[in-house]
Amino acid sequence: MKQKVVIFGLNDLAQLAEFYLLNDEYYSRYYKVHGFTVNKEYNKTGEFGDLPVWDWETLESNEGLETIKLFAPIADNKLREKIYKEGKEKGYEFISYISSKCTNFAYSIGENCFILEDNTLQPFTTIGNNVVLWSGNHIGHHSTIEDNVFVTSHVVISGHCQIKKGAYLGVNSTIRDGVTIGENSVVGMGAVVTKSIPDNQTWIGSPAKQKI
Repeated sequence: MKQKVVIFGLNDLAQLAEFYLLNDEYYSRYYKVHGFTVNKEYNKTGEFGDLPVWDWETLESNEGLETIKLFAPIADNKLREKIYKEGKEKGYEFISYISSKCTNFAYSIGENCFILEDNTLQPFTTIGNNVVLWSGNHIGHHSTIEDNVFVTSHVVISGHCQIKKGAYLGVNSTIRDGVTIGENSVVGMGAVVTKSIPDNQTWIGSPAKQKI
């Protein structure tokens, strides 16, 4: 019997998540998208595509939903973290989606990760919870990506890097080996980061400098 999954969201990412779960050979074999959930104020019709939508606030009270697993592929790091924590408080487990077209030698990958095609995760990498790796990234050996990070596309993270909680890495950015990206910091599109970035800062350019 396939595991039933309810996806949080009614936007493009939710639709993409459904597509990948339906069309990836491994996930289509073991998982079935059972429906969607959003906060009550956004649940206007009770349907998305041809599947039901349940109110997030009362999800666990619906008969038959006690055995589901959740998936929350949300773009905003803070909202993704919030929904993940609320889901855990409701008693649910979250799945991660790791594309079958991803080269995956990671040491560990947490819950509620959305890892798309053509990512390369080298040996001894560690990926936390709620991490989004869009398509085509390189995660170098012995690097750590902490919880709630969003890595866009064609990002190169070299070996022995640490990407701390809540960071956001823009398209085509490059992180030199041994560099730490601070909590909630943003690396701009095409930036080349050659030294560590403190928490809560935005860096842009090549070589990257703090955006004032």
